[in-house]
Amino acid sequence: MTRERTIGNPLIGDRVTFLVTAAESDRQYELVEVELNPGGGNGLHYHTSFEEEFEALEGLLYIDCDGRTHVLKPGEKLVAPRRSVHRFYNPGHEKIRFKVRIVPARSFEPMLRIAYGLTNDGRTNGKGVPRNLLEMAVIFHLGESYLPNLPFVVQKGLFAPLHALAVWIGVKKRLLRRYA
Repeated sequence: MTRERTIGNPLIGDRVTFLVTAAESDRQYELVEVELNPGGGNGLHYHTSFEEEFEALEGLLYIDCDGRTHVLKPGEKLVAPRRSVHRFYNPGHEKIRFKVRIVPARSFEPMLRIAYGLTNDGRTNGKGVPRNLLEMAVIFHLGESYLPNLPFVVQKGLFAPLHALAVWIGVKKRLLRRYA
C-alpha cells in the first residue's frame, strides 16, 4: 500500500512531508520537511539512539536544546545530539518551514504516522497523548523518545512491559497496519 508522503497534526499545528524514508536511504537516515503554524511546536523530550539535524528553510525556527534557546534563520542548522533535551516551536505570527534529518534512521516514520493518525482519529487527549496506555507504549517504543522530568529507568520500566503486552495481544500490529 502506498502511503501519503505528507501527514498533519492539528494539535501541534504542523504538516510533515517525508522527503527520504529509512527504506529509501538503506536505513542511513530519514529526512522530513515540517511546516509549522504560529504557536505550534512540540514538548521537551530526548532520544537515546538517534540525533536530529534541524535546518531552517523559511521564517524563524526556535529550538530549545539542553537549556539554551536557539533561533535559526533560513539556511542555519542545529544538531540535537542523542540524549539532548530539546524541542522546536514557532512563537511568531507566520508559518515556518524547516527540515529535520534523523541519523541514523530508526522507526521515526511509523512512530509519527501512528501518533498523528491517532490524533486525527480523536484517540488522544488535547495534548496528543494516546488515551490507550498500550498505544502510548507502542509510540514510545518506536520513537525511542523520553520525557526529561521522569527518570529514564522509570519510563523504560513502565513502557517496556506495556509494549510487550501490546505486541502479544496485537495492538502494535493493528496500529502498524492501520497507520504505518
